[in-house]
Amino acid sequence: MTARELEIIAIIKRDPLVSQQEIADELRITRSSVAVHITNLIRKGIIKGKGYVIEEKEYVSVVGGANVDISGVPFKGLIGKDSNPGIVHTSLGGVGRNIAENLVRLGVNTKLFSIVGDDLAGERLLTESATIGIDVSHVRKLGNHGTGTYLSILDEHKDMTVAISYLDIFHQLKPEYLKLNRKIIEKGLLTVFDTNLDEEVLRYGVSALKGHMKFLDTVSVTKAMRARDIIGEFHTVKPNRLEAEALTGITIFTREDMERSASWFLDKGVKNVFISLGKDGVYYSDGREKGVVKAKAAKVVNATGAGDAFHSGLVYAELMGYGIREKTIFSTGASLVSMASKDTISKEMSVEMINQALEENYEDL
Repeated sequence: MTARELEIIAIIKRDPLVSQQEIADELRITRSSVAVHITNLIRKGIIKGKGYVIEEKEYVSVVGGANVDISGVPFKGLIGKDSNPGIVHTSLGGVGRNIAENLVRLGVNTKLFSIVGDDLAGERLLTESATIGIDVSHVRKLGNHGTGTYLSILDEHKDMTVAISYLDIFHQLKPEYLKLNRKIIEKGLLTVFDTNLDEEVLRYGVSALKGHMKFLDTVSVTKAMRARDIIGEFHTVKPNRLEAEALTGITIFTREDMERSASWFLDKGVKNVFISLGKDGVYYSDGREKGVVKAKAAKVVNATGAGDAFHSGLVYAELMGYGIREKTIFSTGASLVSMASKDTISKEMSVEMINQALEENYEDL
């Protein structure tokens, strides 16, 4: 679909009885142009019959970041405060968008709710994401603000050493945006939030979606704190060790520390807790079953999107009705597929590839 068709679909979803002239007025184009676009959408089978009825399938909603990723990796050991010969790679990114793409590649219909600038990067994000299969018709496009950019420097082992996030545009995503799209979001099977959203947006989201299954990706130590006071509203949370320590105030050194940290989340109301331990695997607990799953070996080409792939695996496994141990194993496989790709999101991501990556390549600890 074209960017203009996506804009028209978003308007129709808000009001299926909207007139062509009203659409034209909102988009500042002619009514005849709207008529042409709608005719094309009918021919494509996206719009069905009178009243602009749009065919819908079951889907997952993802509310969070969408940006451009730029990563650099040196040919040899990384030298600080110096120019390092290496390779620079650009791809689409953003925690929410990455989770959405992984889910689509796993066969899950997914709607993304985010914000981009009215610039070339924003246009690329919308066009390429739509081509992949993500429904981006509800993503807000905002002028006078640059699309979010994430710049990361990896070491010679492909692990992130330092990064800079230019994500000021997400401060322009207000609770009113969620209010406008609330009915669409809550019709999804579940909703994934990430903490690129401001605290007021997260608070509105959990309040407006009471009783709806919600997952949370904590993104970073600083951003994770935006959700600390409402953490119990989420069904599933996936912090890494540092984020869990910041949220709980419990320093994690031992297995007992992990259990105490997980209990903090569970006591708040969280149902499933997954604490990423980096090369040491993932600790999981639902209060009844707990343990650690670790990959025996991993081909690391780019570790940047591994956490997002893991979270997507959790969503897929939840939809499939897996138990918590099986969720952790499957999601570990998703991380393995991700890390084997130079792209933030592996083009090879699929259930088949995850199962292949898991063949005797994990252990329970």
